Amino acid sequence: MTTTNQTDQDTELVIDGEAGLAAGGSAPSGGTVGTGQTGSPFKRFFSRLMREKLAMLSLIILVLLLLVAIFANVLMPYDPTDQDLTARNLPPHNAHLLGTDDLGRDQLSRLIIGTRITLMAPFIAVGVGVLIGVPLGLLAGYFAGWFDWLTSRIADALFAIPGIILAMAVVAVRGPSTVNAMIAVGVLFAPRLFRVMRGETMAVRTSMFVDAARTIGVSPVRVIRTHIVPNVAGSLIVQCTVLLGFGVLIEAALSFFGIGVQPPDASWGVVLRRTFENIHELPFQSLGPGIAITILILAFQFLGDGMRDSLGKEMRHAK
Repeated sequence: MTTTNQTDQDTELVIDGEAGLAAGGSAPSGGTVGTGQTGSPFKRFFSRLMREKLAMLSLIILVLLLLVAIFANVLMPYDPTDQDLTARNLPPHNAHLLGTDDLGRDQLSRLIIGTRITLMAPFIAVGVGVLIGVPLGLLAGYFAGWFDWLTSRIADALFAIPGIILAMAVVAVRGPSTVNAMIAVGVLFAPRLFRVMRGETMAVRTSMFVDAARTIGVSPVRVIRTHIVPNVAGSLIVQCTVLLGFGVLIEAALSFFGIGVQPPDASWGVVLRRTFENIHELPFQSLGPGIAITILILAFQFLGDGMRDSLGKEMRHAK
């Protein structure tokens, strides 16, 4: 009798848990319930991220650069398109803090206005990658079967194509444009995001709360939306942050080769390209854009690493 009563109680607990899932609730990350943890997972994650010094420094740098991009028109000391042939290739001094280029344009003003495109371009690429890779990864990881096999083979094929080569091909067909180039790069970011989403979805799909939701007849769309997506969102954000750094590098390379941003628009890659011909005689011209590109890439990378470490600690805490 004791065994029978205990079994009945366990059955009631399972049914109650399944009913809660059917009502639209999402299981906590990692499937942990009632472990005595205090605070929301987001608060714990952000608290750990705050202790990552490099990550927080990187976040501050990115916020400052975003403010520079927003208020560029106010911060620029000169019009970045104004040419003064009598002030060509001037070294840094009081009137021009970073000197001038071969057309007499103020380097600092061009860097400030170039912040807009330099920050915008990688977000276009990552946005395209998210739109393509994330839905396919979620579906492939959840349903598996022939759809998983087909999308995985396509992703493997795209991995074999260098990003800059595809961007050059797209620009050759559609003409030089930052948007065209970044869309091509975004297509190549999609397989990376696809793999991350596929792997995370396959791991969450085998969780007890997902099995319970399936058992009581919750639709696949609702399972993915309410149980899968919240548990894989952290990994997606980390991966996107890292890819933003690669996007900055690729945009700078394309603009340096003359197939990205076109004059009179400016990005940091364009500014760097203008200084390349005189790099031996006037090395100071390359320092501003070169250092700026390096700092931005490292900021995205360090922030991504800090988020990854904090997320890993949160997952271990959940277990």
